[in-house]
Amino acid sequence: MEKNTIFFDMYGVILKESKGFFIPYTYMNFDQSEYDRLTVLFKEEQLFTKASNGDINSDEFLTRIGFVDPHFHMMNYIDNYLTLDEGFIPFAEKYASVYDFVLLSNDVSEWSAYITEHYGLDKYFKHKIVSGDVKCRKPDRKIYEIALSETGKRPEECFFIDNSVKNLIAAEELGIKPILFNRDQEEYDGLIVNEFSELAVLLES
Repeated sequence: MEKNTIFFDMYGVILKESKGFFIPYTYMNFDQSEYDRLTVLFKEEQLFTKASNGDINSDEFLTRIGFVDPHFHMMNYIDNYLTLDEGFIPFAEKYASVYDFVLLSNDVSEWSAYITEHYGLDKYFKHKIVSGDVKCRKPDRKIYEIALSETGKRPEECFFIDNSVKNLIAAEELGIKPILFNRDQEEYDGLIVNEFSELAVLLES
């Protein structure tokens, strides 16, 4: 069956920062005396995971960390500490009319919505499947099943572009064709691209 849909990861594919930059950003904004408290929130209480699972919203997440103006810090972080891959817009302009573009991202709901609006990406995506909205995260099989259900696509119709091998393996188990966007130089036996121009060549081959 011919492929007609591309699922895209956000961090490490559309955005250059594969793991984001939020934890370093947080430590930059607090005194060193706060570091132990912050470490407990991130590592033991898994606060970031809770936010990206939709268990708490962005304002509650940032307030619990200690930010006095949570909305400002959401915008400041996204505006100034994340970087859109310069190859994505030209790629999208050419291929969004050929393939259905679908965002498949682990992220806080409000952050994902702000990112796609901030960078003018909403017009390219037919659907956006965000962990904070659907309350499960890659590589959980359920989020891929939700993506297929919401898009009405069969697995064999879809490519999945991600920078994480474990996420690709989970998609492949469902029959989705995985492609590693090799931002982090991971070992992988399948299809690999290093930039959007290479992805375009692969799609044309």
